[in-house]
Amino acid sequence: MITMAPELSLVFKSLDMLGASDHATVVSITMFVTLLCACIVIGHLLEENRWMNESITAIAIGLCTGVVILLTTGGKSSHILVFSEDLFFIYLLPPIIFNAGFQVKKKQFFRNFMTIMLFGAIGTLISFAIISLGATQIFKKMDIGPLELGDYLAIGTIFSATDSVCTLQVLNQDETPLLYSLVFGEGVVNDATSVVLFNAIQDFDLTHINSKIALQFFGNFSYLFIISTLLGAFAGLLSAYIIKKLYFGRHSTDREVALMILMAYLSYMLAELFHLSAILTVFFCGIVMSHYTWHNVTESSRVTTKHAFATLSFMAEIFIFLYVGMDALDIEKWRFVRSSPGKSIGVSAILQGLVLIGRAAFVFPLSFLSNLTKKTQNEKITFNQQVTIWWAGLMRGAVSVALAYNQFTRAGHTQLRGNAIMITSTITVVLFSTVVFGLMTKPLVRLLLPPPKPFSSMLSSEPNSPKSFIVPLLENGQEAEIDFGARNILRPSSIRMLLSTPTHTVHRYWRKFDNAFMRPVFGGRGFVPFVPGSPIEQSLHQKEEETETETQT
Repeated sequence: MITMAPELSLVFKSLDMLGASDHATVVSITMFVTLLCACIVIGHLLEENRWMNESITAIAIGLCTGVVILLTTGGKSSHILVFSEDLFFIYLLPPIIFNAGFQVKKKQFFRNFMTIMLFGAIGTLISFAIISLGATQIFKKMDIGPLELGDYLAIGTIFSATDSVCTLQVLNQDETPLLYSLVFGEGVVNDATSVVLFNAIQDFDLTHINSKIALQFFGNFSYLFIISTLLGAFAGLLSAYIIKKLYFGRHSTDREVALMILMAYLSYMLAELFHLSAILTVFFCGIVMSHYTWHNVTESSRVTTKHAFATLSFMAEIFIFLYVGMDALDIEKWRFVRSSPGKSIGVSAILQGLVLIGRAAFVFPLSFLSNLTKKTQNEKITFNQQVTIWWAGLMRGAVSVALAYNQFTRAGHTQLRGNAIMITSTITVVLFSTVVFGLMTKPLVRLLLPPPKPFSSMLSSEPNSPKSFIVPLLENGQEAEIDFGARNILRPSSIRMLLSTPTHTVHRYWRKFDNAFMRPVFGGRGFVPFVPGSPIEQSLHQKEEETETETQT
């Protein structure tokens, strides 16, 4: 017994340490949940304010919380959770991007698909080149630290990633559908392009660049982009087929809702597993699910999934900005740059200037090229819209922070002065751009693009998308969809017509293929029999059928 006493004491000590660690975790999570509730309440109170949004509110609360924690800990720490790239990329980002694809107005998105891809892919590459080149030329002269070529290229990808989350909150899908479609669609493709570029840079040896490596780099980038999109579409179609064939709703609404959520998350994790662009995968999975799977489930499941995805996305967005606000006061990283605060401010200002130049370098030229392909004046991007697109896309957010931590820290910590300067500069740019450009975007939109007098968001809701399900709850919406396919569109009979109206032509042929082959197999609106989720829904559906019969007779 005497010899066992030291071992037992070690066991009890380890248990005490484990208990203290668990208690600290519980305290941290409790504080974060409390802050999330505060963000929701304050955001609701400020909802009518044209200057504020949830992102800025969460950042402000995070900053205030960081100050309080700094004071209570004697200047040792400013946050209650340590930043983890896995936390962001695996748990927080998927619901945000999936919900964006699930709720997006598909017609508006695909009507401007070529312009979105032009901005999101080609524009990001232009911005990446300008920021990387500018950072290389300027920072080498400033002597901020031993940064390598891969670091400078990583800086280009970090600051090319726009903040699509904040964009969702400062633009309105019903008031400015074209603008929302372009900026939001470009933001999602931009984030995916930035992440793919970032991963490609880390996979290649960039010390000896030649034409062969550049060609391999471009091929790898194209491969990731295409395969990621196809994987998302495949996951969405698979979920639609399974639900259509097995009719989960006849037995349990919970099962079909759970299957939709899990299949969406599975697509994201498969993309991560195979080192693809998970952002693109889950985004297009959301689009395909909203087109097929959502119409195969019961009425109660439609309402449930619509609100479940939106709620998860909303909480993840608030969580991200709340943490960014607290992490802005991380004393460990600021300690490395306090000897030269002027240099840190200078680096932040240079990066913000490069972001402004890099975005302007592709928005206005690519808008000009896009307008050349438009036949009617209504389809062209006006100068005021170009300015708004340029301004709204200047915000940098959580993707930039996550990539910066991935490149310049290890488990959230760094001991190198140059890396610390890049982390603090990234946080400064994110805070400045989100607060300043986020505050000014709504007033700028109202100044440059005033809404028409007889505006009604209810009429502009897309009838066959989950986002508009609640507003026209008892509305069929079939007429509007058919009208879109036939409205003032000449039937192309030659290659020349295909080249003159590519978007309308591709849409027309896709609709014919979709109705003839895709919807009969995978389901969709009008191709799946009504399956009620409750006796109440069944009675309501019977009443609607009786009303329609009486009207016809």
